[in-house]
This record gives sequence, C-alpha cells and structure tokens, in this order.
Amino acid sequence: MQLLISILYDCIYHSAPIILCVLGGIFAYKANVLNIALEGMMLNGAFISVLVYYYTQNMVIVLVLTIITTVLYGLIFSYFGITLRGNVIVIGLALNMAAAAIAGFVLVLMHSSHIIIPDFSVNEFKVNIPLVGKIPVLGEIISGHPPITYISFILIFLIYILMYKTKFGVYVRVVGENEEAARAVGIHTDFYKYGAVLIGSVGCGLAGMNLSLERMGLFTNNMTAGRGFIAIAAIYCGQGDPVISSFYAILFGLARSLSVNLSIYAGNAARLFDCIPYIIMVGVLSFASFMKHKSVRERGFKVNE
Repeated sequence: MQLLISILYDCIYHSAPIILCVLGGIFAYKANVLNIALEGMMLNGAFISVLVYYYTQNMVIVLVLTIITTVLYGLIFSYFGITLRGNVIVIGLALNMAAAAIAGFVLVLMHSSHIIIPDFSVNEFKVNIPLVGKIPVLGEIISGHPPITYISFILIFLIYILMYKTKFGVYVRVVGENEEAARAVGIHTDFYKYGAVLIGSVGCGLAGMNLSLERMGLFTNNMTAGRGFIAIAAIYCGQGDPVISSFYAILFGLARSLSVNLSIYAGNAARLFDCIPYIIMVGVLSFASFMKHKSVRERGFKVNE
C-alpha cells in the first residue's frame, strides 16, 4: 500500500510542471504557432527562480523576475517567429540552447556546477491542507505539495474557460484555423498570436519555478530533462484541449513516478527505469497518430460514399 501511495503522490509531483507547460503551450498550438521553445522557457524559469531566491530570499521578487525574464523569451520568439515570419523551429531551438548557455555561463561565473539554497528543507514550501491531510491514504496523496502544484491543477479548468468561454480564446482559435479569414473580419492576428505565446511563457516560468525552487531548492543546468518536449507531445496528443492534454501530462507524470519508485527495487538495473517515461511518450504519440489517421480515413470513406 505504501508503494502505491508513493507512486500516486509522485505522480502529482511530477505532473505539475508538465501540466503548466501544457496549459501555456495550448494557446500557441491553437493559434497555429509551433512554440518549440517551451523547454528553454521552463529552464529559464528554473534558473532565475533559484538564482534570485539564493540572493534575496524574497518570494515576491522571485515570482516577478521569473515571469518577466520568461516573458522576455516569449517576446523574442514572437518577434522573430511572428513579426519577422522566421522559421519557428529554428528560433525555438536557438532559444532552448540560449537558455542553457546563459545558465551555464552564470554558473561558471559563480565557480559552481549548480546552485543550492542554503538550509533548504524539502518541507519548506509544502502546504498541508487542513482536514484533507487527516484522511487516510487520500490525505497522504493530495496533501503536502507546494502551492504551484495545486495552482497547476486548478488552472486546468480556468484555462478551459479562457479557451472556450471568452472572446480571447475564440479569437485565438479563429486565427489558428483560418488566419486569412480572421484578418478579413478585422481581427489583429499578430496580437492574438503574441498573446498566445506569452501565456505559454508565463506557464513555463511557473513550471520551472515549481521544478527547481519549490521542490528541490537547487538548480543544475538542463535539469528540465526534456519536459518541455513532453509537454509538446501532450498538447498534440490532446489536440490542444486543456483537459485532454492535461490528462496526457498526468500520464507522463505517472510514467516518471513509476520509473522513480520502481527503480528503488531494481538494484543495478535502476537506470533502465529512466527510459519508462520516454518509451510511454513514443507509444502514446504513435497511438494518437494512428487514431487520428484512422479517423481521417473513415471520414474520407463516408464522403466518397
């Protein structure tokens, strides 16, 4: 039973940063902008949050600077990719490499390979929910997570409302489905594309902050370990729907949880379990692609009939 509790607790633990990336990235997806820079934006959020907290110990300043610097990445991506019509894949990869390079350069200046918050405790940012925490089993799974983890799950429903129940969300989807038609009716398409990318930047900044500062109190370069790309995979599997895409993010979080918890009992083969999330990601992407093409073929046959 304790193993199952640990797996489910860690599932929430590992899902939160991916969910935040997904919820931010779906707007760019719906606006027909491939924001491949999610990984670099998340890495920047992780780096800046730990660096600023290391020097200030002020969470307000940490939050503000993390969001501002990550939004700056979004603005650079938007300017070159949307305004100048550059290749968004090349731009995104460049920003991913730039984020790692900047973090690495600062670490060299600090004469260290990592940043560790002094006297940090894993319980420092954990929130124990009254009443819920006392419920057997369920309390051990749900209670005791950092604030941004809870925010990530609440945002699933708020982003759904923003996407489908507001003017902004409708316009973003119109721009993504038919940009020329959107321009014809007077919609400023670049404005909504910029907005879509910048929402993703904020989500990635919070994801990085949750990953590094709230959970571990340390930063090492490239610690995001492909989570931004996993978020892109979840977005495409869920076709940009906030709830379905978040479900895939949770699935990948569960895979990571399984790899961590099962590796404890694996002895010398423990490192092999690190492959589980990526094997599941490939399998899920293959299945989603198969189902999509099958649906397209079925619609084609019905039209021909």
